[in-house]
Amino acid sequence: MDYEALYARRATFDGVEPGEDLIPWDIGEPQAAIVELERTGGFEGKVLDVGCGLGENAILLADHGHEVTGVDGSPTAIEQAGNRASAHGVRIRFEVADATRLDNIGDGFATVLDSGLYHCLDNAQRSAYAAALHRITLPDATLHLFCFAESVPSATPIMEEARISPDNLHANLDHHWEILDITETVFATSFTRELLARMRETRAPETESVKVDAHGRVLLPMSHVRARRR
Repeated sequence: MDYEALYARRATFDGVEPGEDLIPWDIGEPQAAIVELERTGGFEGKVLDVGCGLGENAILLADHGHEVTGVDGSPTAIEQAGNRASAHGVRIRFEVADATRLDNIGDGFATVLDSGLYHCLDNAQRSAYAAALHRITLPDATLHLFCFAESVPSATPIMEEARISPDNLHANLDHHWEILDITETVFATSFTRELLARMRETRAPETESVKVDAHGRVLLPMSHVRARRR
C-alpha cells in the first residue's frame, strides 16, 4: 500500500465512494487500548511512537507529560500530525523515518509504541525493524507492539499475511527482544458494516458478525505484544 498517497488523499480503497474520506486507522482520537495502557503506567522515560500516522496516540502521551518522538514514513502524515499536536497545545518531535533503519532520530528511548506498524511490513523488514529498535533503545526498554491478531474476521479487508501469529512474532523479535506476554485487545476503525459490505461485496449476514462499538465503528482484534529489550 502507498501510505503517502493515502494520507495525501491521492489513493483510496475499493468500494469507497468518491469524496468519501477514509483512513481506516484514523478515528480522530487515541485508541482506547493505548489510553488504558497509559493510565496503568505502561510508558516511562523517553517514548518513541513508531509508525505514528496522524499522531493521536502521541498526542495522548504528550498530554500526560511524556517526552514523545513520533516517526512515520509518510511526510504528509508527519505534517498533519504536527498540525494536530499544535492544535492540542502539546509539543512532540515528529520526524520522517524508515522504520527498518530509524536513522537520525536519536537514541535513549525507554518505551516504544508500535500501534499497527509491524503488520504492514514483510518478514525481512520486520527483522530489520526489530534490530533498528534495539539500536536506539535503552537496556531493558519496553516495547508495546499492537498488530492484527489471527482472529481478525474474514469479512474484513485484512489480508492473510497481515494477520500475525505468535510464531511470526517470535521469529522476528526474539533475537533482540524478549516477549513477556501476548494478549488480545481490539482497535476501533473508521470502517462500518455498510462500508465493509461494499468493499468486500459480501452478504449482510457476513458483515453483521463483525463487532462494532457504540459509534458503529468496526472493532478489529489486535495482539498486544509486551517485550523487553535484550
